[in-house]
Amino acid sequence: MNRLLLLCLLCAAPSLCTATRPADTLRTAARYLIDDDYLADPAARVIDGRLWVYTSHDRVSEVTDRTDGNHYDMRDYCVVSLDPNDPHGAVERHDAILTLDRVPWASRQLWACDAVRRGNTVCLCFCARDREGMFRIGIARSDRPEGPFTADPEPIPGTYSIDPALFEEEGACYLYFGGLQGGQLQRYRDNRPLDEDRFPAPGEAALPARVARLSDDLRSLAEEPRPVAILDERGEPLRADDSHRFFEAAWIHKRGDTYYFSYSTGGSHLICYATGDNPYGPFTYRGVVLTPVVGWTTHHSIVEYGGRWWLFHHDSTPSGGISSLRSAKVCELEYAPDGTIRTIPGGRP
Repeated sequence: MNRLLLLCLLCAAPSLCTATRPADTLRTAARYLIDDDYLADPAARVIDGRLWVYTSHDRVSEVTDRTDGNHYDMRDYCVVSLDPNDPHGAVERHDAILTLDRVPWASRQLWACDAVRRGNTVCLCFCARDREGMFRIGIARSDRPEGPFTADPEPIPGTYSIDPALFEEEGACYLYFGGLQGGQLQRYRDNRPLDEDRFPAPGEAALPARVARLSDDLRSLAEEPRPVAILDERGEPLRADDSHRFFEAAWIHKRGDTYYFSYSTGGSHLICYATGDNPYGPFTYRGVVLTPVVGWTTHHSIVEYGGRWWLFHHDSTPSGGISSLRSAKVCELEYAPDGTIRTIPGGRP
């Protein structure tokens, strides 16, 4: 049996004020979820009163071609769980909840995933390349959060690109997705495929993530995907050469009446966020959640449990900096009284 770490989430100070503490300290130290394997792209969800963290599963691959992220050659998903009422409790791991050979339409690369309970069914939303090499988004189903999951025979019609994230409100479920370069978002305009990559020029508006409401059973889109606009302080879209523009790893959470849209910036290696007043946006850029980590990619989720907010993310420190061997970790996320998020140091020297 794999040796598991305790998720040592230290007790918090009673005040939310961050002004009196140094900028490079955390109220709760970051901790890796496990120490004997490589779990990446953590999507944290509270399901049935327990915290579940769904992850992709990095491995040492025979693929050496790094073009468009081909060396991120994941073949299965995992989930770890812990009791939200006992933040000092042990982590429980569940392996191979869905494997590549059990997805009829997929050819390779099980990248990031997310999950949600819909009635009696827990739905795992994931992305993979289809038989033509294009990324699609699919659903797998189980009657338990820990799986195993059975994939639908086809991907969700009309979906494309990578990094699905789900958001539920008032019975509706919204799908956010998209990623540039290896994630193929630049191969689409107005939800239609192009014959070749088309990146915006410097100074032009950046390519945005997409959002669409799903059908109740999550088998189809209830509407055409819309762009998720991120605006600057003047109300203009962030530009393609802005180091804070969207690249991949969309996530959304709601605190009070505010919707927080967070994402990875790719080459500048940041997790940034923007805020809005509805799930579709537009969102106004606010700042940096996480500075660069060790490794190229940065991918995260944000969840509330135990009366506090937590940032799950990954880095490549345990593998000695190998970008395709990443380890999921968690630390507390803090808000200032005005609702802004306190920047967390990622640890890159």
